Amino acid sequence: MTSQILIVALGAAVAGFVQGLSGFAFGLVAMGIWAWTLDPALAGPLVVFGSLIGQLIAARPVLRGASPWRALPLVVGGICGVPIGVALLRYIDPVSFKACVGALLVLWCPVMLFAGDLPRISWGGRWADAAAGWVGGVMGGLGGLTGPAPILWGTLRGWDRWEQRVVFMIFNLCLSALVIVIYIVSGTIRRADLPLFGIMIPAMLLPSLAGFRLYHRIDDATFRRVILGLLTVTGAVLIVSSVTAWM
Repeated sequence: MTSQILIVALGAAVAGFVQGLSGFAFGLVAMGIWAWTLDPALAGPLVVFGSLIGQLIAARPVLRGASPWRALPLVVGGICGVPIGVALLRYIDPVSFKACVGALLVLWCPVMLFAGDLPRISWGGRWADAAAGWVGGVMGGLGGLTGPAPILWGTLRGWDRWEQRVVFMIFNLCLSALVIVIYIVSGTIRRADLPLFGIMIPAMLLPSLAGFRLYHRIDDATFRRVILGLLTVTGAVLIVSSVTAWM
């Protein structure tokens, strides 16, 4: 248990810093550290819990003076999409799904990253926002990938970094809380593993705040590069993990 605590604390600290800076990617970073030693049945709930805690740490300063209404359509769509994604697990190979998503991110995000002027989507209103949230919910239920769809959508909408941060924070808070409740009700989180969940909070507190402090010092263009760069890395990791699973 001692070695597990150290591994979990290390993953939580590093992932907490990245999430504090970008607003997402906790799971990507933490899994890169935890996947070598932790059981996937334990690592999955830890990722969801850590992502939730990281969002809560930064919630007050981010949401201060911000309107949550822009996020509402995405949240409603996401909540509706999660059960569909879970149901699709019976018919779609999750490994192949993650490989396809990874390929899409690796191809599309660098194009957006190096494009001089990103396309702006202004049509669809709240219904289009809800559709993007629904896609994120389906992807979350199917493969735990709630982030890429709403983040890319916010970039294509032309929202500034604060709007993107607020929207995704509310979206991720709601969906992560929903998943945690499902884990608790279903007994997925075991009593014996609770110390590992407890150690994550102090381990990621200061790194998350440090990442968020650095976030204040970057401009919108730098933030866009950070987001698209992390999504590209996410895609590459998904492809590598899928190929490894096939071997």
